[in-house]
Amino acid sequence: MLQSNEARLERWERKVEWPLTALAVLFLVAYAWQVFDDHGVMHFSLEIVLWLVWAVFAADYVTRFTLANNKFWFFKTHLFDLAAVVLPMVRQLRVLRLITVITLLNKKFQHKIRQRVSIYVAGVTVIVAFCASLGVLDAERHAENASITTFGDALWWTLTTMSTVGYGDRYPVTAEGRLVAGLLMVGGIALLGVITGTIASWLVEKLRGVEEAELETVQELRKLRAELAELRAELNTRSGG
Repeated sequence: MLQSNEARLERWERKVEWPLTALAVLFLVAYAWQVFDDHGVMHFSLEIVLWLVWAVFAADYVTRFTLANNKFWFFKTHLFDLAAVVLPMVRQLRVLRLITVITLLNKKFQHKIRQRVSIYVAGVTVIVAFCASLGVLDAERHAENASITTFGDALWWTLTTMSTVGYGDRYPVTAEGRLVAGLLMVGGIALLGVITGTIASWLVEKLRGVEEAELETVQELRKLRAELAELRAELNTRSGG
């Protein structure tokens, strides 16, 4: 029964991998459209799309939790997934829905392009920066005494925060904006760790390949030396005879 549940969980994850990735992209596009076209005619329709996609993410989490053999372990190792499902029900924390987008896209493409380190690093950095800029702009632009009122302001603030420069000319004044800032700071450290780990893993694989090639060369040389020694011994025997 346990093996059956585990197999069903693996089948489920393989089955929904691409659909969830597509929905994550749809979510990001709809959220960006909503932020850029604030109070536009499509605002309500886009909000419906966002909540429908969020409902699919929630259903996926519930399904995976149900199929997991060790539910406590699943709960402990998927806290970000749970936060992205539960917390956005509070409107002030709706920006946390972007965590699901970042997590899904990173999970999908991390192993696909890890060999191309520069592409992976650039892709993850762009996604995190874009999501953080959208989130802080959505939270800040209508607040009193806000210094982040345009996407340019938000992008500048995101870049200075991610790079730990922190000029202080732009800063969040709302609770939600500060939440985005906190997540960006922590995420920046995590992103640096992922990048470092990815590069280290890539280098280890390259070095392992070089070592294996050298080992094969040494073995071939030893084999050739042994054959030469046998040939020499045979020639000496014939000449002696």
